[in-house]
This record gives sequence, C-alpha cells and structure tokens, in this order.
Amino acid sequence: MKMTPETKAEIISWIKTVVFAMIFALFITRVVIVNATIPTGSMKDTIMPNDRIVAFRLAYVTSDPQRFDVVVFRYPDDEKVLFVKRIIGLPGETVTIRDGMVYINGDDVPLDDSFTKSNAFDDNGPYEVPDDCYFMLGDNRKESADSRAWENTYLSKDKILGKVIMRYFPSIKIFKGEHNG
Repeated sequence: MKMTPETKAEIISWIKTVVFAMIFALFITRVVIVNATIPTGSMKDTIMPNDRIVAFRLAYVTSDPQRFDVVVFRYPDDEKVLFVKRIIGLPGETVTIRDGMVYINGDDVPLDDSFTKSNAFDDNGPYEVPDDCYFMLGDNRKESADSRAWENTYLSKDKILGKVIMRYFPSIKIFKGEHNG
C-alpha cells in the first residue's frame, strides 16, 4: 500500500504536534511548576492528605521567600524526598517555641499562627537561622516532621523548588495573602 503525499504530510504534522506538546509539557514541569501530591496530614487544615498541588518554581527569582509562604522543597535529610511546609523563621532570626507559641527574636508577642491545626506542642529552641536558610513548620504542629525534628534543622534556600500557588484536587483552592489561605 502506497501513501499519498497528503497522508505523509498529515502524519508528519501529527508527529510534530505530539513532539512539541511533549517538549512543552517537559519545559513547564521542569522550569515553571512543581506538581505534587500531599502524603501526610502535617499541613492540615491548609492542605489535606492526598490533595494535589501546584507550586510556582519562578516565585523566588526576583524576591526572597517570606514568612508564612508554603513551599515545596527537597527534604534536608534525604533530598530524594519532596516536602511541603510553611516558612516560619527567616535568615538571621532566632525562633523560640514556648507554651505552643512561636516567638521571633525574643519578641514578647507570639506570631499570629491562628491558621494552624494545633498550637499545643512542646517547647523548642532557640533556633538561630543561618544566612540563606529557613526554619520550617507544618500547620498541624503536633503531627509534623519539620525543622524541630530534622537532623539538618534548616532549609537552605537553594533546596526550595517552588511556592505553593494552588490546590487542584479534590477541589480548586488558590493560595494567596499572608497565610496562603
């Protein structure tokens, strides 16, 4: 069976379209976004187990991460594993946890973390956050393996893969504002 020039052109057109779509999808997932599924309840009620999220890889190209940003990053104790936590301590700050409340630089007023699942957790610290590093906590503080428990306590800025911008499954939720809620 002999192919007509029109059939060959159509097949080549389809191949080009599929190859372009694959390259475009690869570019988007390697350069622009991180797509992740949440395995645990450490970020309840902000993000629930089995939620699927998208993080923006370019969020910190022109600015630094901010307190309360929820980020996807490589776990400092095993970089093959991705984690999602909230930034609490910024470079150069001292973080202390007393009576379930988080204090920065010895301030008498605790952080407003009313968005968390529970603030009833043990006293910890003080933690002196190094330059280019962050102190991370989960929103479900009693059940979160975060900076308090890691062997490598602080998250280096270069391990942050992206800022969480939305949940797309099981329902859509856009993360915005100070507490990303």
